[in-house]
Amino acid sequence: MTRTSPQPGAPRKVVLAYSGGLDTSVILRWLQVTYRCEVVTFTADLGQGEELEPARAKAAALGVSEIRVEDLREEFARDFVFPMFRANAVYEGEYLLGTSIARPLIAKRLVEIAAETGADAIAHGATGKGNDQVRFELGAYALAPGIRVIAPWRIWDLTSRERLLAYAEEHGIPIMAAAGGGSPYSEDANLLHISYEGGRLEDPWLEPEASMWRWTVAPTEAPDEPLYLEIAFEQGDAVAIDGRPLPPGELLAELNALGSAHGVGRLDLVENRYVGMKSRGAYETPGGTILLRAHRAIESLTLDREVAHLKDELMPRYASLVYNGYWWSPERRMLQTAIDHSQQLVTGVVRLQLYKGNVTIVGRRSSQSLFDPAIATFEEDEGAYHQGDADGFIKLHALRLRTAAARASGGGGDET
Repeated sequence: MTRTSPQPGAPRKVVLAYSGGLDTSVILRWLQVTYRCEVVTFTADLGQGEELEPARAKAAALGVSEIRVEDLREEFARDFVFPMFRANAVYEGEYLLGTSIARPLIAKRLVEIAAETGADAIAHGATGKGNDQVRFELGAYALAPGIRVIAPWRIWDLTSRERLLAYAEEHGIPIMAAAGGGSPYSEDANLLHISYEGGRLEDPWLEPEASMWRWTVAPTEAPDEPLYLEIAFEQGDAVAIDGRPLPPGELLAELNALGSAHGVGRLDLVENRYVGMKSRGAYETPGGTILLRAHRAIESLTLDREVAHLKDELMPRYASLVYNGYWWSPERRMLQTAIDHSQQLVTGVVRLQLYKGNVTIVGRRSSQSLFDPAIATFEEDEGAYHQGDADGFIKLHALRLRTAAARASGGGGDET
């Protein structure tokens, strides 16, 4: 293999976020050739449902001596997904942030591995058009301000799949053809969701092909009988399904399986990327869709009205911070502290029905409930609520409305 001369200030050792696919395999060799540096590969198992050992074997075949393949599923669910769901975070009213929330964990491990191995740089395969480059790099700089980040897609001239394939052939990079020619979509999967971009989706008018969806059955083909389940919460986090305690990763995986079987969690969205463009994506988030509905249901019983409303006001800002890559920022941490404080009494059980793509709340109960039947009843209230008190309440709140109406009708007093 012919190597170029090292560039001035070239890194000695680089930790590469490595999937084993075409892009990151080319990046691996490109780093070796361009910088004549040692490369450490890091492959994260975030629950994407793929066999990761081929990535290890491929890295070894490309001359990598230090290969990290790590199971991060429980950490991902416990320390990233669940805190985000305490906030009920939804970006632009629909997107449950499945890709966004995975990036801060990957960034964290990249800089940690760099410190462990003595590497002086990290590298990623995100393109210069997307959000992920921002998320990886903001996270890395927040955690390791002196780290060097290499983003080949912003540097090299390998700007098409054809050029990548040509480079792979020239430099002896094994490329495994996917069965059936592979998917025409760019896909990203983890324990929370799977996303699809590109291909047919680049025309916002065209309906996604039925064959694109990999996780969920079509709602029209879901079972004709609804499924009922119960989710237990403790301090804002789901802890059990139908009475079975489960750790966060296993619980989310179980909800994925149940939701997928009933057509829950499909989304077709045109979103606003942080870098300024609109992008269409399709998503499957079955477990997250169920979890969000259940969490809001238990909060409806246990949260004070003004706390609940304030949370809803803060949520879009929180969601934008996650989407834009500011998970490790002081403002997200500040919001998280407030949100976690609000969850201290969010404990109880929610009963749900899954039916042909729909998630319906059919029951909720909590030892910390603020719902008082003696007050809310339409029957005899035994003096718990004096309905006559509403007269003064209404008149006080109507005062400014009546004053404005009087002025508008000319009865507000003499003009000066």
